[in-house]
Amino acid sequence: MAGKRRGKKGLEERDNVLDLFEYQADKEVKAARPLADRMRPRKLSEFVGQGHMTGQGTLISGAIEEDRIFSMILWGPPGCGKTTLAGIIANETRSNFVQISAVLSGIKEIRSVIQEARHKLTLFRKKTILFVDEIHRFNKAQQDAFLGHVESGLITLIGATTENPSFEVISALLSRCRVIVLDPLSPDEIAVVLDRALKDKARGLGQMGLVLEKEALHHLVRISDGDVRTALNGLEIAASIVSPGGLPTRDSDEKTGKANSIHLHDLENALQKKALIYDKAGEEHYNLISAFHKSMRGSDPDAAAYWLLRMLEAGEDPLFLGRRMVRFASEDVGNADPNALRMTLAAVEAFRFLGHPEGDLALVQAAVYLATAPKSNSLYQTLNNVRSMIKNTGPLPVPLHIRNAPTRVMKDLGYGKGYKYPHDYQDAFVPGSYLPDKLIDHLFYVPVQRGYEKTIKQRLDKWRQLKQKSSEKF
Repeated sequence: MAGKRRGKKGLEERDNVLDLFEYQADKEVKAARPLADRMRPRKLSEFVGQGHMTGQGTLISGAIEEDRIFSMILWGPPGCGKTTLAGIIANETRSNFVQISAVLSGIKEIRSVIQEARHKLTLFRKKTILFVDEIHRFNKAQQDAFLGHVESGLITLIGATTENPSFEVISALLSRCRVIVLDPLSPDEIAVVLDRALKDKARGLGQMGLVLEKEALHHLVRISDGDVRTALNGLEIAASIVSPGGLPTRDSDEKTGKANSIHLHDLENALQKKALIYDKAGEEHYNLISAFHKSMRGSDPDAAAYWLLRMLEAGEDPLFLGRRMVRFASEDVGNADPNALRMTLAAVEAFRFLGHPEGDLALVQAAVYLATAPKSNSLYQTLNNVRSMIKNTGPLPVPLHIRNAPTRVMKDLGYGKGYKYPHDYQDAFVPGSYLPDKLIDHLFYVPVQRGYEKTIKQRLDKWRQLKQKSSEKF
């Protein structure tokens, strides 16, 4: 009997040792999780960004509060909170939550999930929420496997995708889901998340006593480009360099007197990405856009490409640069090369289609094209000349011969009288005047002798000579 008691006691001691090892291993696994994963919000009140969908009284908030989750496709860029939002829905509802990745799963895994969902519903009256990460990677047959079960309500499907679901998700499945569009986080929202990570002692870096200096914060926010995961990963790497042991140092910072300050150079070393001096709201913004515009006007493709990339790399809005080039195509190239405007608009549309960084090349192509195109500001001068004349003369009356005459009374008053239809004449041109009487023979548009405007000028000179000869006869 004593031997049996000792044997039982030995088993208990062994189990206790195993439990201790498992606890320690689990603790180490949790500690090894990346900062971005540890800092995932667990409640909707902790979630940062997407206020249009998660704020008080909004669609997602209401669905969670009422525990009436519907099938949805979360569409947004990386790091905007798709997976986190799905996890919050799981935590704050009474449903069985299952998560799979379209990269690693197939029909077999889908069938297994459906079987488990049927089991949970039958035995426990518990619905299943199935979260499919990167759902756009499932082929048509795999997506078809969800249809009947989503339709019957056996599973509530939450798919996450960075691709346009209109193209990547089959229409039958799309019609059974609500598409929720998520936006990149704003700079202020990224800053809030970073501040939380620095202060949170349980899940974040609060035990390290870190301070993120202003310049470093701006750089980290800028290069994250709305991706909170990128921002937190960058912060974690920089923190490991400043405080390798993960604890506060006793050495005070020479500049601020604060322990463990993360400076701009710390981030540059950690991320191997040099911070470009650029403030979108300050003087440098205007200096760089001025340099870009003047380089294109000065027909220097090398400088134009350089300044364009300087701004893109520093985080400038690519569509802002695209709009400036579209304006340049009319203002500084104009009819010297009418294709410049079409080319630039096509480049902007290509960027919208491809996004960053693939679409950057289309913007560079447009900048180089504009820099090497023949230049003319005649259209810009024409616009200014006409506006100035209208301001000075006011609304001058339309000459009678080019007025519309839809009624007999108007015709009797002389509306349209003497108008000659150009297509009835040679070269579809007939000498005549179309300006108000006080502005007859006034020239607003004066083309230059460059590019296609040289051809336009030759044509206008010929027509003006014919007008001159015609007026001399009378």
